Amino acid sequence: MFIALTMNLPSSPKRPEYHLFIDDTGSRDPDHRPLETRRDRMDCFGLGGFLIKEEDVESLKEAYAAFCARNTIDYPLHSQEIRGGRGQFGWLKKPENARVFFPELDAFMLGLPIIGIAAVIDRPGYVARYREQYAERLWFMCKTAYSILIERAAKYADSQGRVLRVFFEECGKHEDRELIQYTKALKSEGMPFGNQPSGNYASLSPEDFRRIVMGEPKRRTKKTPMIQVADLILYPMAKGGYEPTYKPYVDLMAAGKLIDALLPPQDRPSLGIKYSCFS
Repeated sequence: MFIALTMNLPSSPKRPEYHLFIDDTGSRDPDHRPLETRRDRMDCFGLGGFLIKEEDVESLKEAYAAFCARNTIDYPLHSQEIRGGRGQFGWLKKPENARVFFPELDAFMLGLPIIGIAAVIDRPGYVARYREQYAERLWFMCKTAYSILIERAAKYADSQGRVLRVFFEECGKHEDRELIQYTKALKSEGMPFGNQPSGNYASLSPEDFRRIVMGEPKRRTKKTPMIQVADLILYPMAKGGYEPTYKPYVDLMAAGKLIDALLPPQDRPSLGIKYSCFS
């Protein structure tokens, strides 16, 4: 009788989800020495991309397909190649092509139902701050960025009554395993830095991570439209840490496409895009 009654009980409603799509920028090695100074003067490592409601993923795919069809593109949108007019985007070296393409790219990105979020670490600042304190553990820079990113995305999803599911661009077996292990550590041990002061800076507990973050992060290839969009939005967020007047960053903020635009100014340092070790 008990079994029969239990089987007739309604199942728990499925909680709505935010999906977080992640890409990276820069070297994960804190001691990386660029062969030459970058033209954009950036020297950082960043993890980030965007949050999207699960029910909006299909509309993003449709907008992506339409944009690529209009521009006769059948290869991945790659931020670095687009910015430099290199590789398969060499045709952007012609000014007449660039004048048409970039406004369309801007309109495409600003029209998507996404929220950009990232953790960006200035590499020289990180080394200067932690070299003496942590010595052999400087390689934890990636773990630091990932933990901050997942915690802030989880806090935002939870504030909206949603859970979080994470997707990342596959990079290599070792790197991919690390991200999965970092997630397991968050769910078993919590944030790697210890609990912070009360208020907005309070860290999520292991129980919170288990409640909010669903399963393990899933690998996706660069062919995935969402991963390409993560790549496109991550660079302006990283660049914004060095140059707040960078036009794509300013435009994304003005359109409400970055998490900082959705937060009160006083909450941005603790809940928004994280810029770590910037002077």
